[in-house]
Amino acid sequence: MEKISERNKIIKGLELAYQRMVEFKKSKNSPIIISKNGKVVEVSPFEAKPTVKYKAGE
Repeated sequence: MEKISERNKIIKGLELAYQRMVEFKKSKNSPIIISKNGKVVEVSPFEAKPTVKYKAGE
């Protein structure tokens, strides 16, 4: 039971970190750097999803 609670806290933290990163990148007008199909690409923070939801694995 404790592992599920801890996992949920980690997931919530990841979601919050992503949201804050997108907001920061927008404020600085700085691209988000990601790996897509094995290549490093720049994505505009204005085109990125403002939030993301992670699924808790079993």
